Amino acid sequence: MASKIIVDAFGGDNAPLEVIKGCERAVRELGVSIILTGSEEKIKKCAAENGLSLSGIEIVHTDDVFDIHEEPKEIMKSGKNSSMALGLTLLAEGKGDAFVSAGSTGALVMGATFIVKRIKGIKRIAPSPILPGDKGSFILLDAGANTECRPEMLVQFAVMGSAYMEKVMGVKSPKVGLLNIGSEETKGRELEIEAYKLLEKSGLNFAGNIEARDLPKGEVQVVVTDGFTGNIVLKLYEGMGSFFAKKVKWIFSGAGKLGAVFSLGKIKAFRKQMDYKEVGGSALLGVRKPVIKAHGSSDGTAFFNAVRQAKKCVEGNVAGVTESYVARMSAADKE
Repeated sequence: MASKIIVDAFGGDNAPLEVIKGCERAVRELGVSIILTGSEEKIKKCAAENGLSLSGIEIVHTDDVFDIHEEPKEIMKSGKNSSMALGLTLLAEGKGDAFVSAGSTGALVMGATFIVKRIKGIKRIAPSPILPGDKGSFILLDAGANTECRPEMLVQFAVMGSAYMEKVMGVKSPKVGLLNIGSEETKGRELEIEAYKLLEKSGLNFAGNIEARDLPKGEVQVVVTDGFTGNIVLKLYEGMGSFFAKKVKWIFSGAGKLGAVFSLGKIKAFRKQMDYKEVGGSALLGVRKPVIKAHGSSDGTAFFNAVRQAKKCVEGNVAGVTESYVARMSAADKE
């Protein structure tokens, strides 16, 4: 049975046009069906004006849009009728299999936590972006939602990240690294020292501590840390990606046409590797059903890939795998 993906038609800077573009392509190429939440009149008008088909796309109407400048907690109050909240409610009610939004990250985390609910046993939901590395991509969690964590939360992040990398990214027995200021197991704060001990006993493929300078090597596929540190890493990574892209362009602008022609394929491959649009978004791991946070400036390509990412989460049963692993760990702790 084809996956049904619910998409917030009015989340992000380029809504609803780029949302509709991505969804139209997803219906055509991925075989999914789509539910768009938002103003039916505006969606239909935008589609008609831009020659976009709404075949395979259902619209569930609401006029309200959650303003990115509002406090996240307002998603449960003044924003309860917004396109984001409506999409999360439809997901919780079983009207769809996954939800995608490019709206406020804080509101999406709040809404996912209290409307869709956490997986049994999971203490916190974690935004989990996929970042490029030399030997392959890795997932970073938490990337900003939980600035203060306990050691057992980092272990749960490792469980969720491992399930995602295996079921969605196709990495068998992914290696887990604990982000730290040194490779020795005695390094770090009490959080890292205690988390290290728990990860060693977790049954995961734990590779020990990893320093920030080693992240781009891509030697581990799951990197766990608290949300404060993770968000700094994410923003630095994004900034360096943009910096490198500009420098590469500058270097080859003076290399002559022949040198640029020979290097064009490699330049394109590098830029594609660093482009967030190719991944689609960050999965909010720990939710009972897949929720994908697309980048705020997502275009049609990014929304298409976010829907594809959601589809893979559904097909890989990431939430179910995570829940069963957490249950096994909890049972083992009681023995």
